[in-house]
Amino acid sequence: MSENPVFERIQSEIADNAVMLYMKGTAMFPQCGFSARVVQILSHLNVPFRTANVLEDPELREGIKQFSNWPTVPQLFVKGEFVGGCDIVTEMFQSGELETLLTEKDVPHQVAG
Repeated sequence: MSENPVFERIQSEIADNAVMLYMKGTAMFPQCGFSARVVQILSHLNVPFRTANVLEDPELREGIKQFSNWPTVPQLFVKGEFVGGCDIVTEMFQSGELETLLTEKDVPHQVAG
């Protein structure tokens, strides 16, 4: 079998979930500040999202880096498209680009408050 099972899992998860976050820890209990910041941003925007904890699965932890060709975690995908890691997501949030992307991709969201 030539297909990589980790890649197949990632492909399936990003296809099945409009917003998918690969992170250290869980949304309720992030295990690093960068993952916590992305969760905080998505929560602030009331975006429904799913997470995968790379700390529970070493193959996933390495596989996601190869899949996206991005060296760090967290990694955010919106409608199957790789958006970026913490710094990019933070910059996009601060500039309003993240909301624009969510609107363009027809992902439900709203600013809390």
